[in-house]
Amino acid sequence: MRRFFYSHGSASADTSLSIELKALSIGSELELPDNIVHHWCRVLRASVGDQGILFDGFGGEYQVQLKSISKKSATATLLSQVTDDKTAPIICKIGLVMSRGERMDYAIQKATELGVTAIQLLSSHHGEISLKPAQVDKKLAHWQQVAIAACEQCGLNRPPLILSPLSINDWLKSFDSVTSNRQLTVSPLVSLLSQDAYYQALLQPADLCMQMSVPAAGQPAMPDNLLQILKQETPYIKLLIGPEGGLSPDERQQASSVGFSPWQIGTRVLRTETAPVVALSTLHALSV
Repeated sequence: MRRFFYSHGSASADTSLSIELKALSIGSELELPDNIVHHWCRVLRASVGDQGILFDGFGGEYQVQLKSISKKSATATLLSQVTDDKTAPIICKIGLVMSRGERMDYAIQKATELGVTAIQLLSSHHGEISLKPAQVDKKLAHWQQVAIAACEQCGLNRPPLILSPLSINDWLKSFDSVTSNRQLTVSPLVSLLSQDAYYQALLQPADLCMQMSVPAAGQPAMPDNLLQILKQETPYIKLLIGPEGGLSPDERQQASSVGFSPWQIGTRVLRTETAPVVALSTLHALSV
């Protein structure tokens, strides 16, 4: 059954139509936003009577049936609500140095499938990309849509937030500030969603911060307290993943100074788009 993200007051949804799905009762009629009408009714050529799933990112999802379709609009009837929250048991925020083209899309897509909570976009000394101010909104919207599309495919009903780019130095400096990280700067597509209590937890200090490290002799494979922290009810982990060229010595030192412990997985050097997949998979495996 097709799944669609129903956004609230976003750039892709008419704010006059954007209401909370949980406010509707079973049997209510819902006018669908333009982006869903386009994808479901025009691209996929759905017909009246077809059923689909809507999720708005606040947990749970809703089964609907198409009631009417016109050239410019469509309505659906709310059939049932499923309250299952498919969110991963680990809150994980990845600071990911941006890479080019499909590699970045791949990293975001696969991290989403593996349950990442947020991705902080970063630029660094050895990074391939440093966005100009005029490029930020477009790129942020694109990468947030990549994450949403991955949710629609894999069944996750809380999309990860893609956070507006920062230099790695500025991001790490914020860890020293008591007033830092008091807001989540995201695409308008998820601006209201980011205010939900689930995502606001990202503003709190993490239980453990780790930087993915190039294998080095004599260096611990992982922090001593990682396994203990993963046994907590909802552990919060922050990961720092560098670019293809790796973090510079100064960046590694700065990360260490604000509490990022080195974490090396295996004896191989992972590509920047592979590292999130391996890291998240390993965290989930260790938490079982």
